[in-house]
Amino acid sequence: MSTDLERPTRRPDWLKIRLRTDGAFVELRSMVRELRLNTVCTEARCPNIYECWSAGTATFMILGDTCTRRCGFCSVASGRPEPDVDAGEPARVAEAVARLCLRHAVITSVDRDDLPDGGAGHFREVLRAIRERVPTCAVEVLTPDFKNKAGALEVVLDAGPVVFAHNVETVPRLYRAARPGSRYRGSIALLAAAAAWRDARAPRLRVKSSLMLGLGERRAEVVDVLGDLRRAGVDILTLGQYLQPTRDHLPVDRFVSPAEFDDLRVEAFGMGFLHCEAGPLVRSSYHAERHVPPESAHALLGIGDAG
Repeated sequence: MSTDLERPTRRPDWLKIRLRTDGAFVELRSMVRELRLNTVCTEARCPNIYECWSAGTATFMILGDTCTRRCGFCSVASGRPEPDVDAGEPARVAEAVARLCLRHAVITSVDRDDLPDGGAGHFREVLRAIRERVPTCAVEVLTPDFKNKAGALEVVLDAGPVVFAHNVETVPRLYRAARPGSRYRGSIALLAAAAAWRDARAPRLRVKSSLMLGLGERRAEVVDVLGDLRRAGVDILTLGQYLQPTRDHLPVDRFVSPAEFDDLRVEAFGMGFLHCEAGPLVRSSYHAERHVPPESAHALLGIGDAG
């Protein structure tokens, strides 16, 4: 791990992009505000927003904007959320999916350890609302670990997502700083349980996870995590560069070169991952619509005669 004096102070050229804030951006942001929704795409000013939205993909953050945990890498506010959940949110998310003509919607959330089911039932209601309003839209869920609350995972999976995702985020050695309140082995166990559900009940379901690089991990540690993910049954992997949201968050230890990401992609495919997105600007939902073959998505959605 780099010392403070060795840490990079300027972003390399491969991380410099021009963010568009033209009329289309303003219109989309206005619609999200009108429907009182949170999207990771707009709020984080994701550099991939136009590529994803033009491909018919967007990521919605449900269950409020206050997280019950305080991760060292995340800019979402932490604290005590408003009690209960917003019962009107599922219908508003479905409305946004319809207005944007999305083919692939990603539903994620803050951690809600205050709720008896960790928010699993609300994920289910959002999935149901989208399915009823836009039956052709494939829905990917990116969930917290639900604090191992009994039955929570099954509630989400039984609602029929096309992709189940849960991010391990970093290597075990860095969990205390990066993910206090979370446990690496707990995340691996959750992914393994989702893969077991797939094998027993939904063979076309994809199981996905993601890591940020540049927090101080060593390559050997990353390779070990990839091995753990494959043994757990994870199909889809994304690897991207960690970028410090504010000075109060964990510093960037180093900027990982595009060549290193390419090497790790090759390593991942060698381990048997079905799909791997790896690059400095990759985020968990980047190219999400490409992670599931259309015939598999259609079969899960009950569209056509794909069997």
